[in-house]
This record gives sequence, C-alpha cells and structure tokens, in this order.
Amino acid sequence: MNAMRGGADVASPEVAGGMDETRPADGDPADEDPTPLAARLGLVVGRLNRRIRIDGRQSVPPLQLSTLVTVEQKGPLRLSDLARREAVTAPTMSRVLTALDEQGLVVRTVDPDDARGVLITLSDKGAEVLSEVRNHRTALLARRLRRLDPAQVAALTEALPALEALLVDDSDGNATG
Repeated sequence: MNAMRGGADVASPEVAGGMDETRPADGDPADEDPTPLAARLGLVVGRLNRRIRIDGRQSVPPLQLSTLVTVEQKGPLRLSDLARREAVTAPTMSRVLTALDEQGLVVRTVDPDDARGVLITLSDKGAEVLSEVRNHRTALLARRLRRLDPAQVAALTEALPALEALLVDDSDGNATG
C-alpha cells in the first residue's frame, strides 16, 4: 500500500518489507541490521529515479545518457573502458557510441598511445544535452521537494552527506554516476 502525499509515491513500511525496522528501539543505530533500511532506500530511490525519468520524457535513452555522464566525468575513454564502467558488452557499447556519434554528442579521436585505438570525448552538443537534462531533472525534483514540509526538507538536507557517501564505488574509491 502506498501513501500519497501531494501526488508523490511514498513507500510505506508495509510495502518496503514489513514493520519500520529502520528505527531501533534502543541502542546505537549503527549496530542494527542495515537490510531493512537498504530495502526501503532502494525502493524509494529506484521509484523516484523512474518517476523523474518518466516525467522528464528525455530524448536520450538511459544507457546513452549514462554513457555521456561517464565520458564527461572520466573521459577521454576507450570503448572497452566505457563498456566496463557501464557494465555492458563491447558490442552493446559500440552500438551506444554509434548512436551518440550520429547525434553529434560524442567525438571519436585516435588514441595517441595506440593508433589502432579510439578515444571518446564529449562534444559541445553532448555537454549542452547533459546540461539541459540536468536542468530539467533538477526542476522536476525541486517541484517535488516543494511539496514537503520544512522538517522533511531539513531531514533530507542532513541525510545528503550520507547519501553522497553511498556513491563511492568499493572497487576504485571513486564516486560513480
């Protein structure tokens, strides 16, 4: 069962996995099993992300958009590096890059260290598209935040450092996304 607040889907504890086990009765919250919190957080973040993607009606599909962000943050990159970072096969990444190249969103250049290789960088148009997507998604999220009461906004503000820490990738110590 979902509670509705201002039209936004809010996962109730019942949907997320039973009683609200994320609030311990006694003791240090760090000693508690994080599984119930992980289940609720995953559900809420996933649903919110999906809602923003749907409301955003972006012209760039999710994998292409994710690839653009990766190229922006980590580029220039080879196709194999992009495939690994995006957790797809090289043939899949090749198709993604072809589509991005056809739209003028990326630039392919010869790898100076290996003339057989190609490096992918973000084009000016690609940077513009990312900026537009981010601005639009930020506006959508800001509209949802305006529905919350001040205490909820304060709680989210306080939780941001912890949420940002969750972005650190265990494998390389770098932020992802």
